[in-house]
Amino acid sequence: MFFVETGRLTITEFTPDMAQVVHENSLDDDNRRFVPDEVFETVEDASETIEFLMSQYGGREGPLVYPVILKSGENIGYVQAVPLEEGEWEVGYHIARPYTRQGYATEALKAFLPPVMETLGIGTIKGVCLADNIASRKVMEKSGFALEFEGIGNYQGAERRICVYRYGADGGSGLG
Repeated sequence: MFFVETGRLTITEFTPDMAQVVHENSLDDDNRRFVPDEVFETVEDASETIEFLMSQYGGREGPLVYPVILKSGENIGYVQAVPLEEGEWEVGYHIARPYTRQGYATEALKAFLPPVMETLGIGTIKGVCLADNIASRKVMEKSGFALEFEGIGNYQGAERRICVYRYGADGGSGLG
């Protein structure tokens, strides 16, 4: 079982009863703008996705997606590692609008990276975001990622201005 704690957060595995809050957390404007494929218009859509994500736990094929939960019990978002081509992985995260600008994304990402990279047996992981997603860029920079590329690239199936970051042994500030 994947379980990480920080001073304010717990990162653990999804359970079926989280579908309602996952649906609600996915509906904010930032999620629609920056990761529209991670918007769940219905609780049923969220439930189906959670069922699939739960089926990925214990393996190394991914995606590996874990809820971020406040110590007080509120599910405020997620962190994830998603496989790319040729053995590379990409990190992702989303914190619901009412909980943004409080350092939760950075705290969750810093706590998540070492154990998930160890689980996957990888030394580096990428982070990709739209160039105008300033909040996401700041989270990656505060979490130790180094900017590798800024320019036009494929994002969500369209050519957009993106930033590609890397964290780990071959780039970024290394583990820890």
